Amino acid sequence: MNAAPATAANQEVASHRLEHFPIAIFSVVMGVTGLALAWLKAHTVLGMPFVVGEGLRGAASVLFVLLLAIYSLKALRHRQAVVWEMRHPVRINFFATLSISLLLLATAYVETHPEAALWLWGIGAALQLMLTLAIFSSWLHHTHYEIHHANPAWFIPVVGNILVPIAGVRLASPELSWFFFSIGLVFWIVLLTIVLYRLFFHEPLPARLTPTLFILLAPPSVGFIAYVQLIGSLDAFARILYYTALFLALLLASNAARFLRTPFFISAWAYSFPLAALTIATLVMSTRQPGPIFTLLGLGFLALVSLVVAMLTVKTLIAIFRRQICVPE
Repeated sequence: MNAAPATAANQEVASHRLEHFPIAIFSVVMGVTGLALAWLKAHTVLGMPFVVGEGLRGAASVLFVLLLAIYSLKALRHRQAVVWEMRHPVRINFFATLSISLLLLATAYVETHPEAALWLWGIGAALQLMLTLAIFSSWLHHTHYEIHHANPAWFIPVVGNILVPIAGVRLASPELSWFFFSIGLVFWIVLLTIVLYRLFFHEPLPARLTPTLFILLAPPSVGFIAYVQLIGSLDAFARILYYTALFLALLLASNAARFLRTPFFISAWAYSFPLAALTIATLVMSTRQPGPIFTLLGLGFLALVSLVVAMLTVKTLIAIFRRQICVPE
């Protein structure tokens, strides 16, 4: 007799949870794909098993399709919730995780499935440009941004542009890759100044956003990889990018206790992709600077990012089981 009311109640709960399905969830795809790329690079450079990178690549692909389907359903049923995220001073930046996921998957498939990679890259690059224009326009013509809204998540739209050349140099005109690289590099420096000013002279980041400090690693790490791809050699500017990333890694490591004390939020996936990018950058460096130092460093970073992604996966599954995700903030 109570089956119908119970079913209706369950449907209402599911609809409510769907309404709060966050765009930031695509950072999980970024993390898993970044780890896949790190293992694929380790296979090329160090002879690590290809099956690990291949398996992670497949898992990331399935995860992307699943999350895209769920978020598309949210857009159909809860359009205002999506509009709210687009107007949110922090969440708007996470829309670029969608285009970045496509670009990372294109990079993961470019060697083995170049035709599929071309489609993924083309859609990802076009979406990245549109999102960059939209987000930058919101910054220029805003009526609601304040300095405390600035945080490392603002780098996400920038990082997407720097990512384009990594697969783009093989799939399209080099000039197109230089176009995106230039946008990302110049505005990374601009945003870095703004974000550091906010961090130095204003209140600390809220606990939910504390993991986003790791995003500081991403622009110089990805920039190094893209720049070496574009010029084909290791020059002084490439070294500046890599060693900036390495210094930031040391800075973050010196504050490890602070990050370990932070409760788990979905934003904790911000640890994953930047660490994977630094791992790949270090493996690239090991091919340009023969010797044990960068090889051992690359192995250490690979072990670290693998452990981080494994822990984040377990904590995410626990949070899903406890219904701590897809709830109002």
